[in-house]
Formats: sequence, structure tokens, C-alpha cells
Amino acid sequence: MSHVASASDQVVTEGIAYQGHWGLHRSPFDNVPDPQFYVPSAKHETALARVLYGIHARKGIVMLTGEIGSGKTLLSRAAILKLPPTRYEVGLLSNPTMPDEEFLGEILFQLGLDPHGTRAEQLRRLNEQLLANHQRGVDTVVVVDEAQAIEQDRLFEELRLLSNFQMNDRFLITIVLLGQPELRERIARIPQLAQRVAIHHHIEFLDRRETNAYIRARLAAAGCVRPIFSSSAVSSIFIRTGGVCRLINSLCDWCLYAGSAAGVRQVRRALVERVVDELFHHRDHSGAWGLS
Repeated sequence: MSHVASASDQVVTEGIAYQGHWGLHRSPFDNVPDPQFYVPSAKHETALARVLYGIHARKGIVMLTGEIGSGKTLLSRAAILKLPPTRYEVGLLSNPTMPDEEFLGEILFQLGLDPHGTRAEQLRRLNEQLLANHQRGVDTVVVVDEAQAIEQDRLFEELRLLSNFQMNDRFLITIVLLGQPELRERIARIPQLAQRVAIHHHIEFLDRRETNAYIRARLAAAGCVRPIFSSSAVSSIFIRTGGVCRLINSLCDWCLYAGSAAGVRQVRRALVERVVDELFHHRDHSGAWGLS
């Protein structure tokens, strides 16, 4: 049995961590939206700037799209951290797949309001909160993650109606929609909503140079003080992942596990290729792979 396969077995059966072997303080490639691991690539910084501009300028509705694994959720958490709590009240809907009758109540709940009552009562309560925030110099922001998963189009209409809360010269609420590319298609089929989207930005995948910077930045955030991945390993990782952040994380994580089990001091191309061959499959025509 190969070193890579043995590493997989050890991880599953013994829960062996690799941080000590590589001199890391924590796992650098967990697929969770931890803002400490936000990497300011040119593509992500442009997207972040567009989202923050939409919020700061009170543009009403902002939409950020990207393919699966492109880093939308992590970017949104980084954006929220840049909003001072003394100036912004932020509600985050991380899972909008809920019954229609619960959707508005969930928005209220995420803004710290009582979610119960009739729809008229909920809207009145929300309006009062928006006006109170305005009077004390606080902007209200609602972030809807995975917005393409909203099941009923009428809930998009609900979001559009929320943008009707406004003064003569400004919106009282900013709605940030995050989603996969099909979100654009769904909103395009609702002209009344599409016309309200003031800012739309699409995140592209990382290129080879950005992939290298991404890997090294995440390692540095975990306490890395030496080059763990060789240049050829990084090139292989880019080819196999296509610059998809989530896939980069998964492949790098398994390479660190496998390298630790094998006792190597650096991850090289051969190890990357063995991990891909033995632990992953479902490759597309470009050579990139996915979990299946």
C-alpha cells in the first residue's frame, strides 16, 4: 500500500493531525469561511471593493456571483468584518432554503427582531427598525448567501419589495445577494428585480500566479515559515483544480496529510499527483478534478 493511501487510512481511523509535522499552528486549508484566511487576490479584492461600495453608497441591491468554490462566502465574511458595528447592522441568511412563510421572519430574526406575527406586523416592525437605525446613523444590511437556492420566485419579489423601504434620497436597507451563476439567470427573468440590482460582479477562478499566492498566504496565516509546497507542486495543484479555491483547499489539505504520513519535508509534484490519483476522481477534459 502506498504512503498516500496509508495517510488516508490514518486520518480516518486515528484522527492524526499534520500541523506539528509542518510547524503550523492550525489547519490552513479547511473549507470554512474563516476571514483570517481571506486571501486578497486581485479578483477577490475587486469583488470585495464592489460589494463594499454598494453597501457604503447604499445602492439598494448588490449581487455577487461566482462558480461553486470560487470563494463568495469567505469574501462576504471578510466584507462584513469591514463594516463597523457602530455604523452597520448586518443580518446574514446563510441558508435561504426555507418555507415561504418563514422567509421574512428569518430576515427579522437575523436583524435581532421578533420574527413572529402577520406579514403586515413583520413589515411594520422592520420599517420601524430601519427608521430607528437611520435616525441614529446606522445603515441596515441583509446578506443572502446561496441565493440561487431560493426555491420560489415570489421570495425574490419579497426581497425586491424590501428595497422599497427608502427615504426620498436614500435606501434604508441594502440587500447583498451571493450565488452561483444561475442566480443571474433567475433574476434576469424577474425584470422588476433585475432593474433594482445596482451593482453586479462575477468572481473568476484564480490564475496560476494567484493560485501560488493563495496557497502561500493561507500557509502563512497558519504559521508557516518555510516553503512547504514546491513550485512544481503548485503548478500541478493549479492544473488539477483549475484555480477553484475550494478544490485548492481540499487538494492541499490532503497533500499535507499524505506528506506528514510519508515523513517528507516538502510537498512535490509527484506527491500531488499520487494524491489526485488515489484519493480523487471525476476529472474533466481540462485535467481538473472534483470530489464525487
